[in-house]
Amino acid sequence: MSLPFRKELEKYKNINEDEILSKLSEDELKQLEHVLDDLDPENALLPAGFRQKDQTTKPATGPFDRERLLSYLEKQALEHKDREDFVPFTGEKKGKIFIPKEKPIETHTEEKVTLDPELEEALASASDTELYDLAAVLGVHNMVNNPKFDEGGARSKDGKGTVRNVVKGEKVKPIFEEPPNPTNVEASLQRIKANDPSLIEINLNNIKNIPIPTLKEFAKALESNTHVKTFSLAATRSNDPVAIAFADMLKVNKTLKSLNVESNFITGTGILALIDALKENESLTEIKIDNQRQQLGTAVEMEIAKMLEENSKILKFGYQFTKQGPRTRVAAAITKNNDLVRKKRVEGERQ
Repeated sequence: MSLPFRKELEKYKNINEDEILSKLSEDELKQLEHVLDDLDPENALLPAGFRQKDQTTKPATGPFDRERLLSYLEKQALEHKDREDFVPFTGEKKGKIFIPKEKPIETHTEEKVTLDPELEEALASASDTELYDLAAVLGVHNMVNNPKFDEGGARSKDGKGTVRNVVKGEKVKPIFEEPPNPTNVEASLQRIKANDPSLIEINLNNIKNIPIPTLKEFAKALESNTHVKTFSLAATRSNDPVAIAFADMLKVNKTLKSLNVESNFITGTGILALIDALKENESLTEIKIDNQRQQLGTAVEMEIAKMLEENSKILKFGYQFTKQGPRTRVAAAITKNNDLVRKKRVEGERQ
């Protein structure tokens, strides 16, 4: 059922607006512009300069001069008469003047200790070593038996027995920063591509300026390498594309034993790619994926637990689980895999 006002709008449906606007005069166009401004003054799609109509009628006085404008405003402010106070200021002080209370000064009077004449004579004639022994008897033996006790400082150079130091200060041991990783990235990559038999371990840890394409080249080169057994790229700013490249490598490589991708920017997508690749890998026994920028989540941890339960080759898995369920399942799976290796080793020794 159509509404009555819609029937009246049907006759305006095929009107040519351009033809009507071309027939309007300049005054009529200005009047139409003012009408449109009143109809839609707050159009958020237009800039403020177009939304606010120009209401000035005086001609422009010239370019903008900031200093001249400030001097004009200052002059106007000085010429403007201040508003008279409702209560005139007379300078009269009312009320009491605040005087802070003086706190009494506490004086401590030292108590004079009087000893027997025999004790005073014994203490006056005692040497420094005897005084130290007496201090130990009185309960200050912790300080005397301290390994920092400066026995050489108990006597001065002139031999009069004056005490210079009681406790020797310990020198502060400087803590040096960890040296940078000396691995030559380009040379290592070329050696992997050449399948160098002497290259067994690659350590790229903490080298943060390795480009992402170079890390992908490492993964591609490892696909055909038959000698590298340990590869570590912890704290190299690796991300999901790098993890996916190494996942593709694990599906083909038959030599790699250990892979470390800890402390990187890999999310659950990259971790799941690595986990899925382990289903087709028979050589990897250790993988570390802990300490990523984002938490992996419960779903990823459950997939990890499921993979490890089906995989009998992984003996070490580096990850701190946040949920008790996956943690328990993974611990049982790793224990089972290590037991299988132990049984095979025992059977081999018997034979």
